[in-house]
Amino acid sequence: MVNHSELISKLVSKDTTKVQLSTPHLVTASLRRGEGALTDTGALRAETGKYTGRSPKDRFIVEDNVSDHKIDWGEVNQPISEEVFDNLFEKVIDHLNSKDETFVFKGYAGADERTRLNLQVINEFSWHNLFVQNLFIRPDTKKEALNIDPEFTIVSAPNFKADPETDGTNSEAFVIVSLKKGIILIGGTEYAGEMKKSIFSIMNYLLPEQGVMSMHCSANVGENKDVALFFGLSGTGKTTLSADPHRDLIGDDEHGWNDEGVFNIEGGCYAKTIDLSAEKEPEIHGAIRFGAVLENVVLDEDGAPDYEDNSLTENTRAAYPLHHIDNARIPSVAGHPQTIIFLTADAFGVLPPISKLDRDQSMYHFLSGFTSKLAGTERGVTEPQPVFSSCFGSPFLPLEATVYAKMLGRLIEKHDVNVYLVNTGWTGGGYGVGRRMDLKHTRTMIRRAISGELELGEFEKDEVFGLNVPVTITGVPDELLMPKNTWLDEDGYDERANKLKDLFKENFSKFGEESKEIAEKGGF
Repeated sequence: MVNHSELISKLVSKDTTKVQLSTPHLVTASLRRGEGALTDTGALRAETGKYTGRSPKDRFIVEDNVSDHKIDWGEVNQPISEEVFDNLFEKVIDHLNSKDETFVFKGYAGADERTRLNLQVINEFSWHNLFVQNLFIRPDTKKEALNIDPEFTIVSAPNFKADPETDGTNSEAFVIVSLKKGIILIGGTEYAGEMKKSIFSIMNYLLPEQGVMSMHCSANVGENKDVALFFGLSGTGKTTLSADPHRDLIGDDEHGWNDEGVFNIEGGCYAKTIDLSAEKEPEIHGAIRFGAVLENVVLDEDGAPDYEDNSLTENTRAAYPLHHIDNARIPSVAGHPQTIIFLTADAFGVLPPISKLDRDQSMYHFLSGFTSKLAGTERGVTEPQPVFSSCFGSPFLPLEATVYAKMLGRLIEKHDVNVYLVNTGWTGGGYGVGRRMDLKHTRTMIRRAISGELELGEFEKDEVFGLNVPVTITGVPDELLMPKNTWLDEDGYDERANKLKDLFKENFSKFGEESKEIAEKGGF
């Protein structure tokens, strides 16, 4: 029988294992080991090989007496046996024990001390250890870190490649979660985002059991303590739109909502950098300095990042600690939200750039989670693909989606939250015909929504989706607000809009009786 905790303890206590190294030491180790290069701003740049995004078909949850009756099994949460897990675990531990160095980080997930998760991450790569130091919450001192008793341990060995025929995986790469043993086993992929999202999935499992809403969203707060949440999948603008110089950033991707308000699950940001510029996104651009990690960004001969170069991937990324943002809220907690923004990148080009949702519509669109899977966020995705991702984050939800939707509906009602659906996708036509929404206009619309200005104005109902669309917004052309007005081909608009409407209905049918009332009240 495999003694998992004993094998982990022996690995962590080895003389060659470096525990809780500082940022300068990790950067130095990465350069010495040939894992990366410094940019002209001092950030560490690394490449991740052929895996430049998450590999969802290689992600599994161990089916055992803890997970069996709780997990929403299917294509997202694929079951794997304890035997397969144990076999791979021993092989990975042997692999790491053969290395001259391994690196360990101890910290937390969750800024709320009552529900935070104690973490330990064991890395084969030093730059991966810097990544998790940036993304998770760091203890104040090394002494505090060393005293952490981990509830979950990530064991990451990118250079260990599985043999599907003998190891029971789908490919050489694997991400396997054992809820019973508190271990996340990762191998065969160098993409650092797998570690971040694995812990988010764990929090999506643990927090609802404690009566806390877990959310795939960014959050910020104004000087009047007005909190706004931004839901959306990767590439829809969560990080960009929440990084507002006039508001404090609570976090850019993962949050919880309890009886006191919202809190960040992470201690850093993981921003897409394709086409990044100091002019359009000064906060993110300025955060990429010493201590930050760049993934798959092409450098010129002087070490300057070329953010327009997508030759390695569209999914170029920057990982940096929250304190690299000048107006970050630390500790990253705040009160209850007044405004919720659902972000969708509509590749059909038929949804309004902004529309107001009532409570029932909010639950419907949250459970639907319509967006477009953007290039680079997963392997094989090279252009936008319309998808429905429940709760704007189905790849990370171990429980049934209706659990999260009902929790959100109760919170919206209890705290009288204004909810808006914002399309950051296409206008004037679908992908390949129309153009992407202007970031400047999207920012303006969201700022007007958060300020309460839109609530004072007039709305008209969209004829296809029944959405309440503002008639006018200061600083935004009126003709942009109703999408049909932006299309040269009105018949083409009607055809595409009705096709999307049918897709909504078809998708919602999978939720069964549990969601029937939501569809009747909030659908179309």
